[in-house]
This record gives sequence, C-alpha cells and structure tokens, in this order.
Amino acid sequence: MFEPGIVLEGGSIEVNGGGIVLTTEQCLLNRNRNPQLGRQEIEEYLKEYLNIRQVLWLKEGIAGDDTDGHIDDIARFVDEKTVVCVVEEDRSDENYEILKENYDRLQGLIPNVIPLPMPGYIGDRDARLPASYANFYIGNETVVVPIFGHSHDNRALKIIEECFPTRRVVGVHATAMVHGLGTIHCCSQQEPRNR
Repeated sequence: MFEPGIVLEGGSIEVNGGGIVLTTEQCLLNRNRNPQLGRQEIEEYLKEYLNIRQVLWLKEGIAGDDTDGHIDDIARFVDEKTVVCVVEEDRSDENYEILKENYDRLQGLIPNVIPLPMPGYIGDRDARLPASYANFYIGNETVVVPIFGHSHDNRALKIIEECFPTRRVVGVHATAMVHGLGTIHCCSQQEPRNR
C-alpha cells in the first residue's frame, strides 16, 4: 500500500494514459489541500506516483463548484491527444472569461481541443450549481453524460458521440443529482476509507 502524503481527489486530475496529467491551479495549489507543498513539489508527487511526464495546468473551475476547480467539470481527455473543454458562449455569464482562458491555454498545450458547450445557469436565485457536460463517465462500452433539460443537451451529446465512436453515449438527466454538487463522474470517484 502506498500513502504519498498528498491530498488529491479523483476529480482534481485527468490523465491521458500517455504520460500527461491535467489539473487546475485553483484546486491543487489551494492552501486548503497541501499548504506545505508548492507547485514544483506537487508536480514531483504527480510524476512519481502517477508515472506521468508532464503536468498541464489550467487556471480555475466553473462557478458554483464547491471543489475549488475540479478538472472533471472543465476539460477531459477523450484520447491521448484530444481534450474536450467546456466553453461558455454567453459573454454575460460569469463562466465566460475563465472558461475562455482555460480553452485558450489548452490550445497551446494539446494538439486537439474540442469545445463543449455549457448548459447555462442551473440552480436557483440563491445559488448556481456546478452543472457541466464534461462530468461524464467513460465505461468499457458506454459513456454516461449528465444532461440538464437545456437546449444545449443534444449538441453536447452529439459532440461526445463523435469523440467516442465505438461506445454508446447515454444522456442521464442530472439536474436533481447536481444539487448534491456533482454529477456522473463525481459519483464514480473516491472510495471511503474504513478506520
């Protein structure tokens, strides 16, 4: 059993299977996780324990996210050289600028970056929820994608279908699930430790 001594949730990293890990500065450099570690030290941990060669850093996550910018709501590898990255098309939306910066940054780091729309504002007048089509789960034969009853649902499903031509893509209504502050990929991650 290995205990690297670093806080690292499953949704905070995305690997391509070819030596690259993708994460955000907002999450892994947050003082609430590993205050004793700097950027270089975190990169060394990731390289040693995940057997990767390169760490690619995006800036921040989406509004309403209680995880301090988990990557699984922002950008996901669909193969070793291709990433889907969420973009907000509404310039007045609070996600527009940060997602544009993330998308632009990825353009210089990954050969193929495919824009994936956001589902717009999901929540109520008191709070925005972290709804994102990028929070999908990749199974052996199926990709399960959260959908939200938004006009972008079908377009997002089509983009993801094109990325996974050998798998069946299934949309699951996740509006009720996102009230728990996560959706499909989130609920497939951590296993609690028995003490």
